[in-house]
Amino acid sequence: MSQVTTHVFDSALGRPAAGIDVLLMDAGGVTIATGTTDENGQVADLGPEQLPAGDFRLVFDTGDYFAASSRPTFFPMVTIDFTLADPAARYHVPLVLSPFAYSTSLG
Repeated sequence: MSQVTTHVFDSALGRPAAGIDVLLMDAGGVTIATGTTDENGQVADLGPEQLPAGDFRLVFDTGDYFAASSRPTFFPMVTIDFTLADPAARYHVPLVLSPFAYSTSLG
C-alpha cells in the first residue's frame, strides 16, 4: 500500500471526480509516481510504501477533467505542497474541488 494516497470529490456535481491525472513529486520536482483517479475519485496506489521524511508535492490536472465535461475552470492545475514528517505514517491528502474553488486537508 502506498504511503501517500488521495481522493478527489467534485463538490459542484456532488460526486467523486474520476479521471484526474495526479503526480507525486519530491521537493526537487522529480516525479516519484503518477496515477489517475478511479470511479470513486481515489488514487489508492500512488507511489512507494515508504518515503523519507521531507517535502513533497501532489499535482492534479484539473483542467483536462473540467474540459472533458465542457466546464470552464479557474484552476487548470491544483498543486498541494506538504511535509511528510513521520516516515512510518500513512498520509491521505483529499481534494474537494469545484470549477472556481478547492480545499484540502490531512485526512
